Amino acid sequence: MILPVTKLGTLAVKTFCKPVANRLKKEAGLHPKFRQLIISIAQANHRFATQVQRRIYGRATDVEIRPLNEEKAVQAAADLIGELFVFTVAGAAIIFEVQRSSRSEARKEEMRRQEIEAMKQRDEELSTEVFSTNQKNWRNSQKALDSVEF
Repeated sequence: MILPVTKLGTLAVKTFCKPVANRLKKEAGLHPKFRQLIISIAQANHRFATQVQRRIYGRATDVEIRPLNEEKAVQAAADLIGELFVFTVAGAAIIFEVQRSSRSEARKEEMRRQEIEAMKQRDEELSTEVFSTNQKNWRNSQKALDSVEF
């Protein structure tokens, strides 16, 4: 049951994120400062990813890495921001679910604690009642023995 719901949620988030990414691309073309910002982000990400790949494949990492052209950088930044948005939403959903589950478990634990406390209270009441009954029975037994002549 949970797997189809998760898949449906993931699909919904991806579907929602596509227009967001497209809007970011459009805004990048309209606002020069925003465009420069995302180009800088894309170039930094490109350098980092290229260096990591070179290290993985055992190649030299001290070489100069060619920057992406502006359009590729804008596209890469928009994709990166879109992915970050998806992961942020998914992460928030996971955190929300964990907190909800934790609160639910805490409520159950509190109910168990209250039930145990009620049982202990009832046990004490019954113990007191049994003790009182035993004392009455003992006194009655003593009276009965005292009234019998040997």
